[in-house]
Amino acid sequence: MQRMTGLLVGAVFGAVFVLLNARSPLDPAMIMLLKAAACLAAASVLAMWFLSVRRERSAEGPRPSMYGRGYLVVVAAEVILLFGGLRVLAALGRPEEGNVAWVAAVVGAHFVVLAPIWKDRGIAVPGVILTLLGITGLVLASTAAAGWVPFLSGVLSGVVLLTGSVVFGWRTVTASPA
Repeated sequence: MQRMTGLLVGAVFGAVFVLLNARSPLDPAMIMLLKAAACLAAASVLAMWFLSVRRERSAEGPRPSMYGRGYLVVVAAEVILLFGGLRVLAALGRPEEGNVAWVAAVVGAHFVVLAPIWKDRGIAVPGVILTLLGITGLVLASTAAAGWVPFLSGVLSGVVLLTGSVVFGWRTVTASPA
């Protein structure tokens, strides 16, 4: 259940990444397609979450919480880095397009750091991808390609989160009960 809740959170944030960042210079038809696909993917993870809740209610025994001290420390650091970093970027006069790149880099790093805490190497993969998309976007934000940073660091990060959430949600829901 906790894993599915994490996947649902990832899907929601993935959809938000796509909904907020799918814009020009993309073609208007592509923008609508990306936004519709993001909403459908998030809705499918929500449906899988409900299915897993029904299954978990019949399972016995308590499970250890994923949201202990380590998780809380990582999330607190993430919040400080997110908002502090955005202020630093603004103070340095960096282009606004770099903001989504910074968010992607920090969110990705938080997954990488959580992987050993949760003993789940699988979340390190999207974490590394988001971090790389964020760093690349930060570099591009000061170039003539700055208009593409929301797509690169925002939309593609959202696609990574949504794809991972759908795939691992499906695996969880279709797995035989232990």
